[in-house]
Amino acid sequence: MSILLETDRLVLRRFTEDDVDHLYDLNADPDVMWFLNGGEPTPREEVRDRIIPFFLSFYERFDGLGFWAAEARTTGDFLGWFHFRPTEDGRIDLGYRLRKTAWNRGYATEGSRALIRKGFTDLGVRRVVAHTMTVNHASRRVMEKCGLAFVRTYRSGDVPDIPGADQGEVEYALTREGWEAADR
Repeated sequence: MSILLETDRLVLRRFTEDDVDHLYDLNADPDVMWFLNGGEPTPREEVRDRIIPFFLSFYERFDGLGFWAAEARTTGDFLGWFHFRPTEDGRIDLGYRLRKTAWNRGYATEGSRALIRKGFTDLGVRRVVAHTMTVNHASRRVMEKCGLAFVRTYRSGDVPDIPGADQGEVEYALTREGWEAADR
């Protein structure tokens, strides 16, 4: 198991092909998938044949960037995942998806802060961005707790047809300089 980092309560490790069932179970929960696709489950074959290979491909191309399985440090239970990956325009995108049992327990904030710190201190990251639907207040609150600031509202065409979709998406960002100033 290749561990990226550990926090007080989390272990963030590389995904393996053995994680198909973890991701399938996560993506089968309609509440977890609500803001992503309106609550539709992801077929197991898609997880196995497309998602897992996509996640694994980052480890070959980027050192310390990509998708990371999140486990409870004390029990080893799979809680979800984080991504900290380069975008096409050279920024680093932060994201997370957690099981409902891990919601409202601070895990998203804890894992995100740890990745941001690693990015700015060890990986030479200059700017971190994160996106969500405007109406996803829980995710927006995590971004704010991690020091990211609201940048803009926009329409991408990638939002599911759910209540609030007409409000578009939001982008948040944090620069290394902003993080350093807040960390003092």
